[in-house]
Amino acid sequence: MKAIVDCNSFYCSCERVFRPDLFKKPVVVLSNNDGCIISRTDEAKILGVEMAGPFFMARDLIEKHQVATFSSNYNLYGDMSQRVMDTLKTVAGEKNVEVYSVDEAFLDVSMVDKNFLTEHALQLRKTVEQWTGISVSVGIGPTKTLAKIANHLAKKNKVATNCIYTLDNDNTIKKVLKTTPVAELWGVGRAYAQKLENWGITSAWELRNRSEEWAHKHMGGVVGIRLIKELKGIPCIGMEKELVTKKMIATTRMFGKNVTKLSDIKEAVSTYTSRAAEKLRRQNCAATVLQVFMVAKEESNSVNFSHGATISAHIILPVATSITDELIMPALKLVIKLFEPGRIYKKAGVILSGLAPDSCIQSNLFQPASSANKRLLMDALDNINSSMRDDVVKFASSGINTDWKMRREFRSPRYTCRWKELPKVK
Repeated sequence: MKAIVDCNSFYCSCERVFRPDLFKKPVVVLSNNDGCIISRTDEAKILGVEMAGPFFMARDLIEKHQVATFSSNYNLYGDMSQRVMDTLKTVAGEKNVEVYSVDEAFLDVSMVDKNFLTEHALQLRKTVEQWTGISVSVGIGPTKTLAKIANHLAKKNKVATNCIYTLDNDNTIKKVLKTTPVAELWGVGRAYAQKLENWGITSAWELRNRSEEWAHKHMGGVVGIRLIKELKGIPCIGMEKELVTKKMIATTRMFGKNVTKLSDIKEAVSTYTSRAAEKLRRQNCAATVLQVFMVAKEESNSVNFSHGATISAHIILPVATSITDELIMPALKLVIKLFEPGRIYKKAGVILSGLAPDSCIQSNLFQPASSANKRLLMDALDNINSSMRDDVVKFASSGINTDWKMRREFRSPRYTCRWKELPKVK
């Protein structure tokens, strides 16, 4: 049996942990630059606040009902996520936990007696809530896909289900699959859901009863067969180990306001490159390919401007590196190449790829690998910034201008990540 533990309105729950006065009150969290609503509590849903809706369109409704509003506080959310996952690993055993996303984890509960699965799930929920303050829902089923469906039902009516739903017998599974639309199935996107509906398949039960040959032909081969088998209670998607080394590292942000100056974009890209290099060193890798992209407003009367809103360029580095200044220099050259005077830019980003272990970097005939002293310098830089936070030491090319930086007018304190922002008890 598999279980999935899913945090309820995770970002909002993180805010509530340190604001108990908001318990059972409507709360929303906004996306980068306070653009859209990306998390909302059940109380906010009842008021009619739409998920992913633009903040400016919901502002009147939010102000009318005094909905607590927060900007994204990713430092806090990342730390709280780690606490939830560590709790699950402590209770269920590290080898039985697969971290699926920032607010979800699969658990292997095969060792639990089938008659006590619901009690086990309830104990998991209570432990996570007691140790971290984050409320969760737990769904259990014979496969990951069925566990996902169970979790959806657990969250649908939290009072009736007590945030727990178990699919542990054929009759219950059949009843649930008949009322589950194919569009709600894990792994079925909007396009595939429409195709299935065009073929007369509207429920998970109808899809389950299709043959494997049909799935192979119409649903992407092995992927479709796996889905049908999972719906039949045959596990095909096993527990995966946590991916430690990424194949690509990207750092990208929307600007706090529209940018037209080359100097501002150079500062932003320099800052993003520094952040990407730091992530690169954290996983002991070096990059061989560097890409810079910029997103501009499409409206323009000049025929000289390239078509489309996104423009990008990349460079293959002569030697793989994770040294910040060795990445900033080519990144800024790409910025100069891409920049078009008079155009309005709203976003930029840096992508590092072609990653290789930094312990065995191949030198170039015309350019040696980075010196050991430079590596020691980067280690010192990372240690200082990790302990002091907020980029206390940074390269001059990142500048001191803050006009282009991401807008977060409603950000709460980073309670667990900054000494100066620790909660105060009066």
